[in-house]
Amino acid sequence: MTTRRTRPAPRPPEGTPPPAELARQARAVLADAVRIAHWAAGGASPGAAPLAARALERAAAALDVSPAQVQAGWDRARLAGLIELHGDTARPGWRLRAWDRDDSAVLRGWVALFDAWSLVHAAPEGIEAGAVAEAVEAVPQVLSLLQLSAGPVTVPALLDLLGQRVAELHEERCEVPYGPQPQPDPGPAAGQPADLNALLLDWALEGLAAVGALTLGAGHATLTPLGNWAVWVKLEQICVAAQSPAGNIEQSAADMLLGCARLTPGPARAEYRAWIAARTVGSAVAELLVVARGQDALLRGLAFEALRVVGAPAEPVVRSVVTEPPLRPYALLWLAEYEGADPDDAQDVLSREEATWLWVDTAAAVADHGETGLLVRHLDSAVQGTVPALLDEVRAIGHPRTVQVLVALAAAHPDPALAKAVRRAAFQVHTGGE
Repeated sequence: MTTRRTRPAPRPPEGTPPPAELARQARAVLADAVRIAHWAAGGASPGAAPLAARALERAAAALDVSPAQVQAGWDRARLAGLIELHGDTARPGWRLRAWDRDDSAVLRGWVALFDAWSLVHAAPEGIEAGAVAEAVEAVPQVLSLLQLSAGPVTVPALLDLLGQRVAELHEERCEVPYGPQPQPDPGPAAGQPADLNALLLDWALEGLAAVGALTLGAGHATLTPLGNWAVWVKLEQICVAAQSPAGNIEQSAADMLLGCARLTPGPARAEYRAWIAARTVGSAVAELLVVARGQDALLRGLAFEALRVVGAPAEPVVRSVVTEPPLRPYALLWLAEYEGADPDDAQDVLSREEATWLWVDTAAAVADHGETGLLVRHLDSAVQGTVPALLDEVRAIGHPRTVQVLVALAAAHPDPALAKAVRRAAFQVHTGGE
């Protein structure tokens, strides 16, 4: 019998304020966002995100701030879970309802904003998306150095660390050049900043300062008490995850999801959180979407369950995959629940064709990984109401797994007449006949 080697959980940094004081600081950081959230949730019908020009003007007049401040506060309110959109209607998120009485809700809201710092502060124009993603992935090391230093750290020291981490990322991805290389041009490429890492570091530090995680001085940066506490929370999550019975923290997204497939929802969400906490949010979301685009329908569904744990930082990426047919039903359901729909009512956002596609995809997951009884019971979840109507629409939907699903269902169903009808439908899809 082998035993798992565990790491001791990190202790809170010395001098960390009590939770009540941290919550007070978080409320101060999000004060403008809370005002705008109350305005939007009070029946103001602000419209879709980003705010329309008329809504910006109305909010600016009502709150006596500039339109730019309204837009910034609106974005922060959404990222922190203070408001949820349902169509063009803004609803108060549970954190807004608990804001004045629940310090833990406040701190969770601020951590959600902290995790989304790269969305709060737009990246410099003209920089490749890959370079921006590398900088975001390197930021946890920068934050760790700031915490370990327990005081101001010079920008050159942070720049050196950022450069080292980016080089490590290139090496890990086998991007180290080999063979004879041309001599580099001594001057910067056209349109390319002379010192890309310095530009990206400035952007990252400004973004972290914008969410209240650090303060900037003349040539140095210092973590705020909130930032210091947030870094400790992330380290604690990693250490706890390393000691978890399921032990999925070091697995790939696919292996982690497969390891969680037979867990009940609560433990599965705990594993998702631990796995995400050990990575930057951007890289975790990207890896989960790679799995979702694969051929395993079970992992596709589980990937979106894990993305629900990510929350607000995943919203722009999930919204961007709505145009991909295999992911569209999952993304629409994710967005509906994120915007405040009751999970039982979220299916209403799907068209008949999208609901049928999702039914086939879910049936494929059950056929590949579940029990035959589950596949038979899955018939009851179809929106069509009758088996003939379901078969007609399944045949027309064009899902790549339609034949396999129908064959598996025919083999599993105890009613010979129904099984025969399902086999006939499978044959017709296979041959393209009527």
